[in-house]
Amino acid sequence: MGASAGSSASSPFKADLLSDTLTRPSKAMREAMARADVGDDVFGEDPTLRALEERVAGMLGHEAGLFTPSGSMANQLGVRLHVKPGEELIGDSLAHVVRAELGAAAVLSGISSRTWVSERGRFRAEDAASLMITGVGPYQVCTSLVIVENTHNFGGGTVQSLDEIRRARQVTRERGVAMHLDGARLFNAHVASGVPVSDYGREFDTVSICLSKGLGAPVGSVLVGSADAMAESRVWRKRFGGGMRQAGILAAAGLFALDHNVERLADDHARARRAAEAVAEAAPGVVDLATVETNIVILDVAAAGWTSAAFVDAALAGGVRTYAVGPGAVRLVWHLDVDDAGTDVAIDVLTGLVRSAPSA
Repeated sequence: MGASAGSSASSPFKADLLSDTLTRPSKAMREAMARADVGDDVFGEDPTLRALEERVAGMLGHEAGLFTPSGSMANQLGVRLHVKPGEELIGDSLAHVVRAELGAAAVLSGISSRTWVSERGRFRAEDAASLMITGVGPYQVCTSLVIVENTHNFGGGTVQSLDEIRRARQVTRERGVAMHLDGARLFNAHVASGVPVSDYGREFDTVSICLSKGLGAPVGSVLVGSADAMAESRVWRKRFGGGMRQAGILAAAGLFALDHNVERLADDHARARRAAEAVAEAAPGVVDLATVETNIVILDVAAAGWTSAAFVDAALAGGVRTYAVGPGAVRLVWHLDVDDAGTDVAIDVLTGLVRSAPSA
């Protein structure tokens, strides 16, 4: 695999695997940002931003798009479109929308949530169908939206089955329930599976994608859907405090990312796989290689005698930053600022730790 196009040399860590949100814009991306033609987007006059929105919408098989400062805002705008106050959304218990967006659906939109338990966030149509409640009038909370996350963050980079999504879509259409795709890492799913992003996108009423993770842009996500839905979301974006002015500078980074950083996600996947295989060889049982599908690796450090907190501290002492996702689980995320050399360091540190339990 080729060397990283990022700027890992400026990182204080030898390998920063905390998250793929850490990516920094390359010199070429910064130059594209500096050249951006801009205007006031609140008035709809930023040509670079309009170009990004149109491009992403077309890629995902939808009519229109809306740029947002964050993935959480894109998701919450999607949720607000489909669910009225007092109604509910449903998703799996590990979904970012219900676990990591600080209760925004309830706080901002008066929406309740229910969840099912899944294996590694793996979406199954039958789980969604069995949890939906529709046609009950004023007697129970009605389900208005099904959330799917692809790839699944807390599941460990799980790629969702298009067949399962299509089965769920048939059920939701029959029952009048919308579907929203949290596609923060949808391009990872595309690169890993070979499924076009448009094939995923067309099965949903709205889709959010993130530009500031593996794609390497500094800021921003895009929500797509029908033209009417995006017009309504533009109003809610302003209401939520997300109206921006000359945001074409940010949009230029997103366009550069789509031009240059999609197919290179395969490098992140390969490096994650190489590290996972090394850890599995060093300490069988710490990582299940069948679960390593994209750029995220979950280590069961408890199987090697560690707590996640102690493991994170020990890895950090070796120059490798990781993230505890449970009392005995640690997440590693590869991105464009972790190259082959950084991966080699991570392998040395991580395999050394899993081979020997900490002192009592």
